Amino acid sequence: MGIKDAQRTQMTKARGFIAALDQSGGSTPKALSLYGVEPSDYAGDEEMFAAVHAMRSRIILADAFTSDKVIGAILFERTMNNSIDGKPTAQLLWEDRGVVPFLKIDKGLAEIENGVQLLKPMPDLDGLLARANEMGIFGTKERSLIHEANPKGIADVVAQQFEVAQTVCAAGLVPIVEPEVSIDSATKSDAEEILESEIIKHLDGLEENEDVVLKLTIPSKAGLYDAAADHPRVLRVVALSGGYSTDEACEKLSRNHKMIASFSRALSEGLNVKMTDAEFEDALGRNIDKIYAASIA
Repeated sequence: MGIKDAQRTQMTKARGFIAALDQSGGSTPKALSLYGVEPSDYAGDEEMFAAVHAMRSRIILADAFTSDKVIGAILFERTMNNSIDGKPTAQLLWEDRGVVPFLKIDKGLAEIENGVQLLKPMPDLDGLLARANEMGIFGTKERSLIHEANPKGIADVVAQQFEVAQTVCAAGLVPIVEPEVSIDSATKSDAEEILESEIIKHLDGLEENEDVVLKLTIPSKAGLYDAAADHPRVLRVVALSGGYSTDEACEKLSRNHKMIASFSRALSEGLNVKMTDAEFEDALGRNIDKIYAASIA
């Protein structure tokens, strides 16, 4: 079995969750602040990204961060281009930790229109996908954001997501389609019903060689995305934590038996740069155990 086949099998069948380690320019300062690294601790983008790479490296090298419970990890482009312990990050993830590497490819969100934020243009997408293949990346992730139950806006989000997904599939990678619904939306439940219908419609339009992972907000109606999880073109349905605390996200996820976690902030909750290695390992291990338990419930 080749590497890609082994990774596909792991993403389809293994018990566990996907770690989201892909905070980018806009969200990096907040992620670092939660980790105890304030803007006054670094000067300029290069030092900021060095600090967040150190945080991600510490997480990836932790004893608990292996394929026993973490089956995949989503990387920021700079993280893919960087190394950990002298190895390219994606190579180390797979060879040393047994974790399938994904890459965040979107360039951020456009302004709100029709109650949603579409993906910004990605002018160098083909080049980025080629580099991802060279670096041993298995799949990609691109995030849109839905603020309200606007049928046109949601239809536009899903259409754009699947257009990008088909480009990713054509490059030999597996896309994580992420049309997030804001947990603060006053019409969250209605938006999710519309979203589910649009997703099924576009899944039905995929070819046999166009398989995707869906990354979705934990729905207000438990089990809403079960039909999507059972669709032949879907490898997995994963849940984003969306701003919920680790405990709340895990409790809500545990009620959705065909979703596993793909948490970012909830994964790193309580971690601090000043922790000893033992304290860090303990705190991260407890988060991983909680998220794993909710993912296999």
